[in-house]
Amino acid sequence: MDRSPLAGLLELGRQARQAESLAELQFLLVNDSHTLLPYRQAALWLAGGVRALSGVVQIEANVPYVLWLDALCRHLAQTPEARIIAHNTLPEALASDWNEWLPDQAIWVPLGDDGGVLFARDLPWRESEVALVGEWAGIWHHAWQAHQSPKRWRGLSRRTKPNTTPSRHRWYWALAIGLLVLIPVRLTVLAPGELVPANPALIRAPLEGVIDTFHVQPNETVRQGQPLFGFDEALIQNRLEVAQQALATAEAEYRQTAQQALADPRAKAQLAVLTGRIEEKRTEVAFGTDQLSRARVLAPRDGIALFDDPSEWIGRPVAIGERIMRIATPQDVEVEAWVPLADAIPLAEGSRVALHLNASPLAPASATLRYFAHDAVERSDGGYAYRVRARLDAPTEHRVGLKGTARFSGGWVPLGYWALRRPLASLRAMIGW
Repeated sequence: MDRSPLAGLLELGRQARQAESLAELQFLLVNDSHTLLPYRQAALWLAGGVRALSGVVQIEANVPYVLWLDALCRHLAQTPEARIIAHNTLPEALASDWNEWLPDQAIWVPLGDDGGVLFARDLPWRESEVALVGEWAGIWHHAWQAHQSPKRWRGLSRRTKPNTTPSRHRWYWALAIGLLVLIPVRLTVLAPGELVPANPALIRAPLEGVIDTFHVQPNETVRQGQPLFGFDEALIQNRLEVAQQALATAEAEYRQTAQQALADPRAKAQLAVLTGRIEEKRTEVAFGTDQLSRARVLAPRDGIALFDDPSEWIGRPVAIGERIMRIATPQDVEVEAWVPLADAIPLAEGSRVALHLNASPLAPASATLRYFAHDAVERSDGGYAYRVRARLDAPTEHRVGLKGTARFSGGWVPLGYWALRRPLASLRAMIGW
């Protein structure tokens, strides 16, 4: 047996009084009102925005449906009365998209000056249903205001409570705050940092060509003289063979002309030209031989090979001098950090630096500042920063490339200056004083 509308209204009123939060009240209005009268969609509009939708847990404020609902409710809120919405009375911008978002029949019920609630369905609304949902909206709005009134009363009681603190206590508090801001503290700044090789051997492309193969893997230990990678030798070998053939041809032509010069003075005059051509071809052969010897790059010293994935290099043309990899000594490690322009505090050589690695945040690596760049350079994120290098105080077990946050310790400053340094710098940049 179906429950009467009056019983449903009483049950919803009881749930509204027992609601423990505003979010629970919002959910009750747009979802549980279905027990009072059938509808397909409901939307709660309060304080100038859509606060709740039926069947939706969390609202995305920038989706087209919510933006259109917000514009519709703003228009409907201009008339403070419950009514059945007629499409032909709406502005063209709202009426044209109605069928895309809502069923044909809808009613608007105001909630005082706070906003209103919209119910929509396919069947026409009866006047008795409009009156019933208007009564339920009034009960709900009363519960909504009751949830908000304790905050208002607490704020009012704080404003009306007489000040019984003696004036001398204010002086004590002022003195305590003044002493607090004068407490000396270390001026510190934070910057992104990482472990880098201190004096790596840079391996650059000795010639222009295409890398054919890698003989080592990233982070592999290498020995001096060990092959690292090689270029495609086919083109170099072909050029060398052509140069050798051209040299042999030039030498044969020279010998033939030298024999003719014994009887022909004109042939004797060509010997100097042919000699120069032979020297030119010999130079080309020597150059090709040197290029072929450079096609296989060897390790200049012992260490660890630091480079990207070999598959990113194989088959890729490189220019002369382009950096391919680095050879770093395992214990030759230091800290590199990038200090933003706004955090460029005075740091003397020998200042303390602590690198808190992401892999080991509770055991920072202690270091000593050795280099602070004079010029800021552009970073990959578009910002400018100063490069800073610091020597580790003790060997670390962490590998090169680990990143973290570097903390730089400067001189002693009052606590007030430490707290207000950045706000004051931003204010000065804003007002130009």
